[in-house]
Amino acid sequence: MRQFALVPIAFALLGLSGCGYHTLGAATHLPPDVRTLSVPVFATRTEAYHTEVVMTDAVIREFATRTRFRVTPDTDGDADAVLHGTILKEAVTPLTYNSSTQQSSSFLITIVASVTLTGRDGKILYENKNYVFRQQYQSTTDLPTFIQENPAAMERLSREFARQLVADVLEGF
Repeated sequence: MRQFALVPIAFALLGLSGCGYHTLGAATHLPPDVRTLSVPVFATRTEAYHTEVVMTDAVIREFATRTRFRVTPDTDGDADAVLHGTILKEAVTPLTYNSSTQQSSSFLITIVASVTLTGRDGKILYENKNYVFRQQYQSTTDLPTFIQENPAAMERLSREFARQLVADVLEGF
């Protein structure tokens, strides 16, 4: 009788063991010899100012926070893996229009990027040639108190981009 009572418990424990949880920085699909990661400044094919630096800094911070890798912007060739990024497109589109001021009151920033993680041996460990991220922001309509919101929106977009990119690289999606 006692053996039959243990069967449901054994199945429950077996089900929980495969739930997909893992420890911080346990990138199961990356080679175990990857300990250092180089993230050089992203290239850009846009005319937007400074976006590539903001995006690169956010990715470096996110990898350093969420993994045990030694992350560096250096391109000296000492790293076990290199993450290259290229910003392919950056667009700011008006979303809403304020009829009283005859100005747009909110905007949508869209970034399209290509990202490739390559191992020391040249093998591609991760690649996404069409990363698309968007961030909405409100514009100030009161000109005496006008604050340019675009840089803050780009900071938020960069953090979200980095968070998702690191998760994708670590989880292999």
